[in-house]
Amino acid sequence: MAGAKIDAKVVLLGSSYVGKTCVVQRYLKNQFTGDTVPYQNTIGAAYGAKSLTINGSTVILGIWDTAGSERYEAMSRIYYRGAKAAILCFDLTDKSSFDRIRFWIGELRQHEENCRIYICATKYDLVEEHPELRAVSKSAAKSLAVDCLADLYETSSKTGKDIERLFTQIAEDYVKARAETLEKEKDCIKLGETPGRKSRCPCR
Repeated sequence: MAGAKIDAKVVLLGSSYVGKTCVVQRYLKNQFTGDTVPYQNTIGAAYGAKSLTINGSTVILGIWDTAGSERYEAMSRIYYRGAKAAILCFDLTDKSSFDRIRFWIGELRQHEENCRIYICATKYDLVEEHPELRAVSKSAAKSLAVDCLADLYETSSKTGKDIERLFTQIAEDYVKARAETLEKEKDCIKLGETPGRKSRCPCR
C-alpha cells in the first residue's frame, strides 16, 4: 500500500449560496474572495484536484463543485457518479439549506450507496461573530450526522477553520477503506473464491 498512487473522487452538494465554491477555493488555493468578488452561480460543475500524502501513499483528490440551483439537481447525478466521498454543505445562517441536506442524503443512498458522506456547515465565522445569526444548532446538525453515519465539520472559508481537516480526513478514510477492501479480496483469493461473490467470500 505504501508508495501507491490513489485517485479519489469527491463531490460537493448543497443549495445555492451555501459557499461550496468558497470551500473548494480555500482548500485548493488557500484563498477567500467572498468579500471582494461578486457572487457567481456555478453552472453544472467545476473541477479541481489536489494531492496529499497519507501513510506513504499519494492520494489525489478529484474535487467536483456542483451547482446548487434546483434546476441542475438531475445533472448533479452525473458528477457524483462513482464518488468515494460527498461533502453535503449547508449555511449555518440558513435553516432551509440545512433542511435540504436530507434530500441529498436520499439521492446518494438511492444512486451511490457506497459513497461516504461528510456534512459541512459553512460560514462559522458569521455565527461566531454574531451568534444571533445562527439558524441551525450544533445539536441538530450532530443529530443529522449521526443519522446518516457522517462526520460533521463547522467550517469557515474566510478563516480556513476545519477546511484542511475535512479534506485530510476524507483522504485518510478512503485510504483506510481501500486497504481493508484489498485485504478482504486477498482472503477471497486464498479461499479460492471470486471477490464479491457469495458463499465464503468475506467481501461479498
